[in-house]
Amino acid sequence: MRSPPLILASASPRRVALLRETGWAFTVVPARAPESHPDHLTPHEIAQVNAYRKSRAVARQHPDALVLGADTVVCIGNQIFGKPASREEAHQMLARLQGRTHEVVTGVCLLHLRAHRRRLFAVSTTVTFRHLHSDQIRRYLAKVNPLDKAGAYAIQEEGDEIVKGIHGSFSNVVGLPLERLREELEWWEQTAHASGAAG
Repeated sequence: MRSPPLILASASPRRVALLRETGWAFTVVPARAPESHPDHLTPHEIAQVNAYRKSRAVARQHPDALVLGADTVVCIGNQIFGKPASREEAHQMLARLQGRTHEVVTGVCLLHLRAHRRRLFAVSTTVTFRHLHSDQIRRYLAKVNPLDKAGAYAIQEEGDEIVKGIHGSFSNVVGLPLERLREELEWWEQTAHASGAAG
């Protein structure tokens, strides 16, 4: 039994670049699913709910494909730092994050609608920011577009200027936890082949 074609339900160039590193062939179909951040859910739950909504929106149009949806949130406790609406808001976010340790959570959903199969998980990485004064934050924002990034920063873009250290998966902070994702894709392929052989 052949594995179903893989679709990435994201237009993020960072996620596209990361998924290419797995060696899996895939196509890109951006999801048209709005993100939500319900107050009664934890950041881990929110990331997984949004990842599922993205993957399902695309899977409904491509039920024979294996659809990968992902959502990344930045948080301190249950306080979520989303994508800033302006550079002023980006500055305020970085000012709140500076000198502190926060969590980056990426929820991932692998969904094959036709086969009624789903894998849903979240990976967390802790990130500690340097102590930053206002001028340092302004200089960072002059080099990086923060408006499409949760928490108003990208660790892979001038990250050394603001990040003191991380504990956990680096790629998870960029947008996909590659270590866990490789394991899940391999599991998916093995179980797909096993079920095909059994049938």
